[in-house]
Amino acid sequence: MEERTPHSTETVPRTLRRRFPGLPSQIAYARRFVARQLADSPELTTATLLTSELATNAITHSASGMATGKFEVCVHLSSGWARVEVRDLGNVMEAPQPQHRDPYDTDEHGRGLDLVEALASTWGSEPRVDGMGRMVWFELTWDED
Repeated sequence: MEERTPHSTETVPRTLRRRFPGLPSQIAYARRFVARQLADSPELTTATLLTSELATNAITHSASGMATGKFEVCVHLSSGWARVEVRDLGNVMEAPQPQHRDPYDTDEHGRGLDLVEALASTWGSEPRVDGMGRMVWFELTWDED
């Protein structure tokens, strides 16, 4: 997928990243990491929810959830714009896709990417440049007042 440039060209995007062990308990830490970076953003709640969904997918559907697995969260910030990337150890044979489940379906799983698709300004998935897995990302935009 094509990488977009930040909304504002007046400010240089700031990039922060952190690696987490591929354990379910680490999803809360990934959310907190993103929350600290977007503390002043009106999209804070959306960013932490979507981060949680992508981190959950990373440890559930890739080698990141194995005994020595890990995943990385990268946050790019600029005025009125944020991009969050979750990099896993991948299953590059199958690209993540929203399930488009019936809202009355009572299954507890399979709606994460539907949320990402509905709430993000844009999102995508691509093999990592280093060939070691997949990166799933979303972008959020807001008015800076």
